[in-house]
Amino acid sequence: MSGWFTRRRLLGAILGSIVVAGAAGGIAVRVVNKAAAEGRGGPPVTLEFTSADIARIEPRQLARWLPVSGTLQPVNQTTVKAKVSGEVLQVQVREGESVRAGQVLARLDTADLEAKLNDRSGALESSRAQLALAEKTRTQNQALLKQGFISQNAYDSAESNLSVTQGSLKSYEAQVQLARNALRDAVVIAPLTGTLAKRHVQPGEKVNFDSPLFTIVDLGRMELQAMVPANDIPEIRIAMPVELSIDGFGARTFAGSVERINPTTESGTRAILVFVQIPNPDAALRGGMFATGRIRLAEGAAVPTLPLAAIRTEAGQTYVWSVEAGRLARRSVTLGRRDEAAALVELKSTLPADAQVLAARFDNLKEGGPAVLRSPSATKPAG
Repeated sequence: MSGWFTRRRLLGAILGSIVVAGAAGGIAVRVVNKAAAEGRGGPPVTLEFTSADIARIEPRQLARWLPVSGTLQPVNQTTVKAKVSGEVLQVQVREGESVRAGQVLARLDTADLEAKLNDRSGALESSRAQLALAEKTRTQNQALLKQGFISQNAYDSAESNLSVTQGSLKSYEAQVQLARNALRDAVVIAPLTGTLAKRHVQPGEKVNFDSPLFTIVDLGRMELQAMVPANDIPEIRIAMPVELSIDGFGARTFAGSVERINPTTESGTRAILVFVQIPNPDAALRGGMFATGRIRLAEGAAVPTLPLAAIRTEAGQTYVWSVEAGRLARRSVTLGRRDEAAALVELKSTLPADAQVLAARFDNLKEGGPAVLRSPSATKPAG
């Protein structure tokens, strides 16, 4: 009685395992021997797989990506500096405000500049009067020379005085123009449209020539400077697409493109700077943000590939399960490049020509176990 009860419990355990394995792995398991079903020994259970469970080794072109990272900077930015010395009377903008090209940013005290302009203007008028007198004297001496009343030397002296006066007039005209430019430069104008990033002065401060006043950035286009190993540069081309993720934006990605490539490696490294431009029409990106991404390289020649789902890793070993000549075989494989978007991986190992690789995960598979590929017709209902 106890023996019969034990066999019955064993039969229930076997059938339960078969049902669980079939539900979890999506395969059909067939008991091929009544003795095996009753737990009295016999041939092992033959696993049946459908075509949906099998992957074939196919030559495919894999998309290749080169990882890059770096800090974002605006493509266009400038520091506005003082063109004249003076006291700051007005500052009309603050950090974070938008400015337009040509907008007045600040005004400097112009009292000294106006006085200098008046002085130069007076000297210019005096020079013009001297020029008129010199021209009149030369004309008179020219007539006297023809009549023989003066010598050639006297005429040459008048001619020379005229030339000197003309040169002085040009010098004073230039000085007046410089004084006018200085007076105009006392009004600080924005050279480009953008956002005020830094205000370096306050009203009442004294500034010297070339002192920084404002920093303006244009956020419409951002740039990433990425260090790329020199041996990867031959595969990079201008206008190649770049996919970027920015810290703080979660799953949102940004599209860019390779704009420039430095001609030499950076000092002390074997890397070359690659400049990636990112459109930023909504000004969401800011200077100094850290970005990670990848450059899409040109696709190479077709290589043998398998789906990523077919690859198994255990104890540092990479392998696949395949059905070969009606038996399960565990084959160690060496992999190459991955194409995450297409869910494919390059297979560098050589597998048998008739290998039918399992494309999904199945549990409790055993090396050498019987397995067959069920034909589509076998799945059709009878009648």
